[in-house]
Amino acid sequence: MSEISLTASMRSNLLSLQNTQSLMDQTQERLSTGKKVNSAIYNPSSYYAAQSLNNRASDLSALLDSMGQAIQTIQAADEGIEAITDFASQAKAVAQSAADSTDAEERASYMKQFNNILKQIDGIAKDSGYKGVNLLDSGTLTVKFNEKGDSKLEITGKPADTTGLELDDAADWGKVSDYTTLEEAITQAQQAYDEAMKPNGAGDADGTLKGKLDKAIKAYDDAVAADVAAQSDKIEEAMTAVDSAISTLRNWASEFGNNYSIVQSRESFTENLINVLTEGADKLTLADMNEESANMLALQTRQQLAINSLSLASQAAQSVLQLF
Repeated sequence: MSEISLTASMRSNLLSLQNTQSLMDQTQERLSTGKKVNSAIYNPSSYYAAQSLNNRASDLSALLDSMGQAIQTIQAADEGIEAITDFASQAKAVAQSAADSTDAEERASYMKQFNNILKQIDGIAKDSGYKGVNLLDSGTLTVKFNEKGDSKLEITGKPADTTGLELDDAADWGKVSDYTTLEEAITQAQQAYDEAMKPNGAGDADGTLKGKLDKAIKAYDDAVAADVAAQSDKIEEAMTAVDSAISTLRNWASEFGNNYSIVQSRESFTENLINVLTEGADKLTLADMNEESANMLALQTRQQLAINSLSLASQAAQSVLQLF
């Protein structure tokens, strides 16, 4: 088949029509994607620069998720410290009640309450973890703030159980001694004194029997007082230990609160930085939709004019046939 020849006018109009269609395709792509640079073909510099910005924004977004989880881990530890502090305060109140009492059975009851509270403290310290990290069980948390990992925060956990807080189970708050022998001595001395003081008795002119009775009673009272003092000392030691634990917990709460603020501030900074990076990438690649819409209208008009011109050129060629 022989090659078809076009007139110069037709070829010029056809070329113009093809160029217009190419521009329309490009504009249509921009309108559909919202970007003026959809590949490196159009603008390599802008395309790769935007890609680099978007990649960093993506990397920071992953770190942002990690920061959010770190905040939850710190919050879990903070909730645990708050609960443990409440229990420690409750333990102190129980110990104070025991100190105010001199009844052995009451003190023994308070001792049992105190020890039950300590068990709750151990339970909370054990249960304050988040996603496998427990900052109240000597766990550690590393929070990374940049892609290289050289900007980070190391959070060291605290041993918030009774062992770490140096809180020992209460013991011997109630009666700990056997007073049977002393009580028998009082009974014997009392009986001897009463027998001597009967109407027909020998009496106690020199006060010997009364002295023995008083001595037996004093020995009993001294033993009870010594036991009460020893118990009071143990209760006082327990209150001192609880006060120290509460002070320690407050210091830990302050430290965790500071770490929480740091991570939260870095999280906010990272969110803003991601927005800056994304906005910068958009400025390099996003299309002006108003401008592209106007371009499309202009190209459609140009296309119609090109079609009309091609038609006129074709008619001019056809007019030659009228000569025959």
